[in-house]
Amino acid sequence: MRPRLRGNRCVQWIAIWRRDSVVTERVASDASIVPQHTRSLGGIASSLQELRYRIEYGLLRIIVLLVRLVPIDVGANISGMVWRLIAPHNWRHQRALENLAIAFPEKSVRERQKIALAMWENLGRVMAETMQIDRIIAEPERIKIADEQIFARYRDKLGPAIGVTLHTGNWELAIWPFTVAGNNPAAVYRTIKNPYIDSYLRKTRRALYPGGLLGRGRSRAEGQNTARLIMDFVRQGGRLGLVCDLHNRTGLPVPFFGRPAPSVTVPAIIARRVGARIWMGRCLRLGKKSRFQIDWKELKVPRGCNHAEDVKWITAEMQKQFETWIREVPEQWMWSNRRWS
Repeated sequence: MRPRLRGNRCVQWIAIWRRDSVVTERVASDASIVPQHTRSLGGIASSLQELRYRIEYGLLRIIVLLVRLVPIDVGANISGMVWRLIAPHNWRHQRALENLAIAFPEKSVRERQKIALAMWENLGRVMAETMQIDRIIAEPERIKIADEQIFARYRDKLGPAIGVTLHTGNWELAIWPFTVAGNNPAAVYRTIKNPYIDSYLRKTRRALYPGGLLGRGRSRAEGQNTARLIMDFVRQGGRLGLVCDLHNRTGLPVPFFGRPAPSVTVPAIIARRVGARIWMGRCLRLGKKSRFQIDWKELKVPRGCNHAEDVKWITAEMQKQFETWIREVPEQWMWSNRRWS
């Protein structure tokens, strides 16, 4: 029995039906001129890709199971030691050393090498912690919010907000103040090509990001759609988390360790347009265990008559604060990423 549709809904339904009919007819017509063996090869390739995705997902679940068999700190320590030994043989190690030479020309080669090795150890710990984020936040004593009295005063007055952070400590946990404050914060992340792994990682982070994870997409169209979604999300009172310390090809060049670095302007643009506040956060690892301190501060958003100048000032101030935090604990920042042009 067909559903009864009235007014605009009926028109929309007819439009969808016509669109789908045309597409179906076109596909059927095109299929008739494609050689049978070509269609067969396409089906085989699709099946092989599906098999690969399932194998990758199965291997990930086995690794996760092994990591979760031991206490959190034990798994993180083992992973840290392995990364410290293996990672320096990867080409990214050379990039890390080059970036360190730009940031700290006054340090010796040996000092920069020491920072790079400590960085890999931290990233190894992050790798193991990524597989048990739910266990970490289930023990809230592992995460300390700096200036708790000030946070207690502001936690119910954060309003529509954007939280920006950088790749230090275990950066995923930098959103913790938003999570504790409520209002279902969300975050933007890079979509993983394997749909099974992508879905699994989303599910394991529901408690940390109650508002969900919004994929940046793997194409320009998907990226633009995400941009509209996050703009509306914040405009409606949401709180959004973003990692903003990476090279951005279309970003705005602002000073970073004395050199122009193309930087993300999304937080500045959104905050300026919808009247949201910007809170900067840093996750700092305490010692060599899975225990952290979240440092946070507000970045005041100027609202002058020149929108472009306000965006530039906000972006520059954001990177300036990131540089200050990195200089304090350089071994906890991810130097292996591209940052300067």
